[in-house]
Amino acid sequence: MTARTLYDMELSGNCYKVRLFCALLGLDVTLEPVDLMAGAHKKSPFIDLNSFGQVPVLQDGDVVLRDSQAILVYLARKYGGESWLPLDPIGMASVVNWLMVAENEIARGPGDARLHDKFGFPVDADGARANAARILGLLEAHLGENEWLALDRPTIADIACMPYVALGHEGGVPLDAYPAIQAWVGRIKALPGFISMPAL
Repeated sequence: MTARTLYDMELSGNCYKVRLFCALLGLDVTLEPVDLMAGAHKKSPFIDLNSFGQVPVLQDGDVVLRDSQAILVYLARKYGGESWLPLDPIGMASVVNWLMVAENEIARGPGDARLHDKFGFPVDADGARANAARILGLLEAHLGENEWLALDRPTIADIACMPYVALGHEGGVPLDAYPAIQAWVGRIKALPGFISMPAL
């Protein structure tokens, strides 16, 4: 059996994406906490695994991967089959489109607002909340007509986008005005194998 280790921070939404997807796939993974507050992500041995100095990092046997979206793609392709990341061009492009939304609009919106309020990062909180209002409006409209983001079933698009949206209340971005988003979060929470994280 391949040894699988996730270099992790419990309160990181990006780390949670990987923990959640491993749970949904039924994959065993050893969690190796990285103390970011103590700067462990900038020192050996962690920095030797990821010169970017960021969590998460997944070590799967001889494979070492950084970036939560890239890790989701790897896990989906290696262990998840067609259901989580299809190979047909249109289906794959649809999923990747939402991975980019997670990395950009969601990260710079509710993600940054949470970084400011919960962790004290010096980001533009008002700008982040304005970004959040825009992307949540777009998500609400999309999810008002679709149960899932990319296809007619859950994919890694949903796993990539959900955490920082659902944790937005920690950055002054609650979901009270977005019933379709709340219902979508509920559908993800109902998936077999779902695991949670603090404040979710």
